[in-house]
Amino acid sequence: MEYGEFIGELLKRSDIVRIVSRYTHLTKKGGTYWGCCPFHHEKTASFTVSADKGLYHCFGCKAGGNAINFIS
Repeated sequence: MEYGEFIGELLKRSDIVRIVSRYTHLTKKGGTYWGCCPFHHEKTASFTVSADKGLYHCFGCKAGGNAINFIS
């Protein structure tokens, strides 16, 4: 298995909602999970996680990426 194939398989098997939930409380609203960003202090949730896309994004600090980016 090549590196790119390995990363793709790892991301496919990763549950980003479960991973992010270890660092901040998430609430499901529609098809998206919302919470306070674990990368900066905030009182209003501006951090989203999409289980379908396997991505996260913060509208406050502009952090975003996949499960690997989140952990590293």
